[in-house]
Order: sequence, then C-alpha cells, then structure tokens
Amino acid sequence: MEFLPAFFQLHDEPVLLVGGGTVAQRKASLLFRAGARVTVIAPAITPALQKGLNEHGGTWQARPWAAGDINGYTMVVAATPDSAVNSAVSAEAKSRHIPVNVVDCPELCSFIFPSVVDRSPLVIAVSSGGRSPVLTRMLRSRIEALVPAAYGRLAEFAGNLRDVVRERVPDEAQRRRFWEDLLQGPVASQVLAGRDERAREGVEQLLAQQCSGETQGEVYLIGAGPGDPDLMTFKGIRLLQAADVVLHDRLVTPEITDLARRDAERIYVGKARTDHAVPQMEINQMLVDLAKQGKRVARLKGGDPFVFGRGGEEIELLAQHKVPFQVVPGITAATGAASYAGIPLTHRDHAQSVRFVAGYLKGHTVDHDWANFQSENETLVFYMGLVGLPVICSELQAHGRSPDTPVALVEQATRPTQRVIVGTLANIVERVERAQPQAPTLVIVGAVVSLASDLSWFGAMPE
Repeated sequence: MEFLPAFFQLHDEPVLLVGGGTVAQRKASLLFRAGARVTVIAPAITPALQKGLNEHGGTWQARPWAAGDINGYTMVVAATPDSAVNSAVSAEAKSRHIPVNVVDCPELCSFIFPSVVDRSPLVIAVSSGGRSPVLTRMLRSRIEALVPAAYGRLAEFAGNLRDVVRERVPDEAQRRRFWEDLLQGPVASQVLAGRDERAREGVEQLLAQQCSGETQGEVYLIGAGPGDPDLMTFKGIRLLQAADVVLHDRLVTPEITDLARRDAERIYVGKARTDHAVPQMEINQMLVDLAKQGKRVARLKGGDPFVFGRGGEEIELLAQHKVPFQVVPGITAATGAASYAGIPLTHRDHAQSVRFVAGYLKGHTVDHDWANFQSENETLVFYMGLVGLPVICSELQAHGRSPDTPVALVEQATRPTQRVIVGTLANIVERVERAQPQAPTLVIVGAVVSLASDLSWFGAMPE
C-alpha cells in the first residue's frame, strides 16, 4: 500500500491551512471536528470558512503564503488554486518532517484525507490513494448505510466498561467472548435502541455468566424478504452476521444465506407443500435447544416472519422457555412481488384496500368466506395459491366476482428469474397451466393488475 492508514490526535494542536476557497473550507470542517486550532493564510476566504473560524477559535491571516509560515505547526494543508504555491508549501513541510496534504495532488502529500464515516468515537476511513475520490465517496455511503449512527453510542458504552470488565474477567479468552456477546447480542441492541438502563442490567447478567462459566444464547427471527438480497433490512443483516447458527427455509435465496459469517453453521429446515424437511414442532424445539447451548441463532424466513410465516408459533416456545429473542420484520412477498411486477396494491382509481389471504389447500379446499371477497375496490393477494388457483378463480366467480377481473401470478418475485403471467378469472388457470411456473408464486386479483403492462420495470414484460 502507498499510504499507511493512521489517525492523528489533533485536539488543541496548531494546524496551518493555506488557502481560503471552498476546497479549503471542506478541509477546515474536518479539522474543526478533530478539535484542531486552525490558522488560515489566504488573501480572501469564504464566509462559511470565516464562520467556522469564529465558532472554533481559529484565526485568519489575510495575506499570501510566504516561506517560513509553517514554523510551529503540527500539520499543514495546502488548498490553493496556485500549483506553484502548493508545491512550495509541500517542499518546505517535507523538509521539516511536518505532515502535509496538498488537495488533489497525492504526489505532493505525505498524508491524504480519506472519506470519513464519523460515528464518534467510532471513526471509519476509506481511501483510494487519491486515485478515485468518487469511488471512495460511494463506498463511504454504503458503509454509512450499514453502520447505524447509534454505533457511536455503543462504542462509548463499551469504552466505559473496559476497566470493570478487565477486573472481573481476568482471563483474556473469556474476556474476548464477553465482548463478542455484548457487542453482538441483546445488550448492544438495547444500547442501539437508547435503552441504557436495560443494557446495564444485561451487562451484569453477562458478567455473572462469565464468572459462573454459563452462557446464554439468543434467537433472531429475521424476515429475509421476497428474494432479492438487497431488500434485506440493515438490522436483519447485522444480526445475521452475528449468528453462530443459521436456520433457513426454501424461500431464502443462497445470496442471502451467504451474508452470514463463513464459520456459522447452516441448517436447512425448508418446507414445501408435500415435503417438510423438518416438521414445525422440531424447528421450534431446535431454536430453544441451540439457544440454551449458548449460541446466537438466526432463523431466516422468506418474506416477513409474521405474515404467513409461522413466526408467532416459533417465538411462543421461546417465550415459554425464557429464551431471549428479537423479531426483525421483512418485506413481505405481497409488497415485494407487486412492486417488482409493476402492480400497485392500492390505487386511487382502482383499489382503496388490500387483503392478504392464504391460498394453500387444506383438505382439497381453500376454505374462505368468499362472499366477503367481492368488492371491486379491493385487491386480493393469495399466498401459496399456485395449486389452489382453480378453486380460487371458481369460488370468486361463483360468489359474484366478474369473470373479466384481472389476475396476475408472479413467479420467483424480485429474482432474476421473475415471471409475471397475466389473465382474468376466466382464463388465468389455462394460461398458468401452459406456462408451468414453479414456486414460490403469488396471485394478485383486482383492477390494479391492469396497470402491469404500463408500469412493469423489472425483467420481462408480463405474459
């Protein structure tokens, strides 16, 4: 690497900034945040830079830079439009072994300013060595999205515990485990949520467990969304990457399970209509058993765990056994499939309400109060309705819904293999039989389906 990453302690240190334009103003803002005492030498400066100097106790010498001006400074930054001045500042600073940065001229720098993600006291820096500032800004934006602002509070909280933890957990290996449990477990979640008192109670419990040799696991019930890994929530990804064990169903794509730690154990517990790899009661008990072994367990479920996901059944047993758990909602299949198919579930001109309905067969019937599904101003979304589609279409028509009512079946929603099959209650069954779609699928019934041909934006046009 060309530049060694390092962090300067500049609090109350004298720093010279040569230049007074907008570029110098941006560098000054970073120096102010680091607590530096900034002196600016420039014939003129921007109003914003003058305001910053006034607020942070800096000074402005209204004149051009001259040789010898760098005497007495800890750091020098040159940000003038004059390349000759910038070169002279760099040469003098290097000759005196004073760190110097010349903006946009890495060859004249002994250090460079990275793109900064500031979650003080946690600070993350990204640099391309001056080769691609736009790329570093893009990466910084992604990191900012992945690291919640409250992580600064978490770093401060952990820092205040260091002496206590070192005293009460003298063994280095045990201490490392303690910090992992704290920073990736329920205590961290409480801090991030601003519940410091509950977090401190959790710290005492963790310390007691470490002293007794006991460990307490936790379960994360995470909605993985409809398929596209980019639709996972930040919290869901954070907890997934903290897990020791991952239980996932068949609706969770490999791209999502790959987001877990490499050393995390992965257990497939998927269920198809006629093939349950692991019965639901066994899954429920497995979550309890793994957590009681002291493991952090991520239960990944397609869509949202509380929308036809049986998530309520799983956490009931956890609550009975007093196993800590968190629930992370996900984008449910209905909103994901509809959005990627270009079908708004509600629309001022077509539908003022939407109803989510289980479409799976039970005893060879789809048992619903069909008379309540007749409003032309309501969109119906049937989950797991592929096999039951003939019954759904027949019952809706038998109870008064027009045969011309638009219907869409969305296959593999939000994935590159997504396909949308469009028809009416009268002909959709025949069209689906010809297309032979594979699960997962979702059925949308209502006038809003007529908008799909104009609003489709993802993948192939509706068939």
